[in-house]
Amino acid sequence: MARSQILSPARVRRTVTRLAYEVREQNRGTETLLVFGLKTRGKALARMIADALEDVEGRSIPVHALDLTGFRDDSDAVPLALDGPDASGRDVLIVDDVLFTGRTARAALDAVVSHGRPRSIQLAVLIDRGHREVPIQPDFVGRRIPTKHRERVVVDTEEQAVYLEE
Repeated sequence: MARSQILSPARVRRTVTRLAYEVREQNRGTETLLVFGLKTRGKALARMIADALEDVEGRSIPVHALDLTGFRDDSDAVPLALDGPDASGRDVLIVDDVLFTGRTARAALDAVVSHGRPRSIQLAVLIDRGHREVPIQPDFVGRRIPTKHRERVVVDTEEQAVYLEE
């Protein structure tokens, strides 16, 4: 399997910082912001964005894990008991590492709404691959990388780098 780096750690850090500034600008600050990261790499990326927001805002931005068990359309699992804050009246930011078909993001919408009725729901992704199967578009995109179906985009959150595997 061929593997090539498409975003270096330095480029990932710059991209995350840019995403944080875009989120802050879109929401006119972070006072009403509620951040959910999709397990596992989405939560790590959400923490990186929250850390960048904290540097700018000077206040702590909690990140909550969003478990999609039972919300996916390709699973018969029953939704787990909700663990997390009330999203009612908040501006919710869902963070994931890679957006591909949109099915995970669709499940995330259902999971967020089960936490209450937010004022708005926004989606931030580090990589947008295209190839949508459902009408989902991200609000904040680190980088758009057109790929073939057989290729994989791997976000290494430990190394903070992005790779393309074929």
